[in-house]
Amino acid sequence: MSEQIKPKTLPGFMELMPNEQILFNKMRETIKNSYESYGFLPLDTPIIEDANILLAKAGGETEKQIYRFNKGENDLALRFDLTVPLAKYVTEYYDKLSFPFKRYQIGKVYRGEKPQRGRYREFYQCDIDIIGDGELSVVNDAELASVIYKTFLNLGFDDFTICINNRKILNGLFQGLGVKENSVEILRVIDKIDKIGPDKVRKELCEEIPEDKVDTIINFISITGTNDEKIEALEKMDISNEIWNEGIADLKEVVKFIRIFMVPEDNFKIDLTIARGLDYYTGTVYETFLNKYRNLGSVCSGGRYDNLTEYYSTRKMPGVGISIGLSRLFFQLTDNNIISTENQSIADVLVISMDNNYEECAKVASYLRENGIKVQVDFENKKIAKKFKYADKLNVKYVIVLGEEEIKNNVITIKNMTTGEQNTTTLENSVKFFQK
Repeated sequence: MSEQIKPKTLPGFMELMPNEQILFNKMRETIKNSYESYGFLPLDTPIIEDANILLAKAGGETEKQIYRFNKGENDLALRFDLTVPLAKYVTEYYDKLSFPFKRYQIGKVYRGEKPQRGRYREFYQCDIDIIGDGELSVVNDAELASVIYKTFLNLGFDDFTICINNRKILNGLFQGLGVKENSVEILRVIDKIDKIGPDKVRKELCEEIPEDKVDTIINFISITGTNDEKIEALEKMDISNEIWNEGIADLKEVVKFIRIFMVPEDNFKIDLTIARGLDYYTGTVYETFLNKYRNLGSVCSGGRYDNLTEYYSTRKMPGVGISIGLSRLFFQLTDNNIISTENQSIADVLVISMDNNYEECAKVASYLRENGIKVQVDFENKKIAKKFKYADKLNVKYVIVLGEEEIKNNVITIKNMTTGEQNTTTLENSVKFFQK
C-alpha cells in the first residue's frame, strides 16, 4: 500500500465551506448585476499571459510578486491584476471595439506576496473601467461614483462614504509651492495623518521642506465643511498653477454630476488627504469606507489615468476605473461578523421519502425543477429522524414529505422547518407556494 499524503491547502489560497461559498457567490453575482445595470460589457482575459506582456508595466515589488514560469520555449506568467490584461486587450482588438469602451471583469489574480489574515496570493478582483480613444469626459468619473453607491447599496450596506479627490489638485499644489521633487515623501507623510495627527505630520514635513510651505500644505489638508465649502476654500487658496485650476474645475464637475446621478450627500465627500496611486492616477481618485467599520480600510478604490496602453501602443487612451477586492472584502465581513453565512444549501426545498420510494421523489423533484424551483432529494436509506436532522444541518427552509398516504392520494406534505407548520397540497399548487 502506497504512503498516504496528508491533504493541505497552500498558504495564501482561499477555500471556503459550502455555506461560505454560497454567500461569496451571491456577493459576486450582486456586483456583476450592478455593473451590468450601467451597461458595462463582460470580459474574461486569460489567467496565463506572455510574461513580457505583463512585465511591461510591472516594476519594484509587483515584479517580485509575479508568478513566472517556463513551458517549453514560452516565458509565461500569471496575471497579477486585471488592468494590464485590459490594456493588452484594447490594444489588440482596437479596430473591433466601440469607444468609450465600458467593460467589467470579475476574476482571480495572483501575487506571490507574504500571506496574511485576509490577504491572499490568489484572490478575486471585481473591476470596471471606461476607456476613451484620445479623450474621455470627466462625467464618466462621476458615473463610477454612482456605480460604487448602487453596488454597495445592493450588497446590503447604506452607511458608507465614497471619498473623492483629484490628483491634479495635489500635483498643482506641489508645483505651485515648488516642492514637486518632494511629492512622494510629502504624500507618504500626509497619508499618516489619521494615525499620528496633524502636529506630528507638521513636524515630519518640516524635515523635508521649508516651514512656510508646510503651513500651506497643513492648511490644505485641514480644509473642512461641506463639499461646496471645501471647493470654495480651494478656490480661495493663493495657488497660481494651471494644473491646480484644472483639478478644481474637474472636481466641481464630478461633484455636480454625482448629485445628478442621485447619490445622496451623506454617501460621498471630498477628502483632500486621498493621494493613492502616485505614479498611476492622474485625475479623480476614489476610496470607499464602511462608516461603522472604518478599521477595515477602503473596500473599493480606483481613479482616472491618462494612458492605459502606453506600453503597447502610441494611441492615447485615457480611462477611469474602480476595483473591489472581493476575497479580502468577504474575509473582512465574515471575520468581523458583519455578514452571516447560515445557508448550507442553495435548494429551496428538500424532498424526503417516508418509505424509501425514490421513484416518486424523483418525479416530484423533476416537476418542481421544471417550474424553476431549486430541489434537493435525499436518496439515502436511513430513518426519517435522520433525514430531518440532515434537513436541519442544511438549514433548508422547507421539506416535502412523501409517505404511503401522500402517494395514494396524489398529494405532498410540506413542512416549514422554521415554524414546524405542515400543509398538505397538490404538487401543482405547491409551485405557487414555493414561488412566493
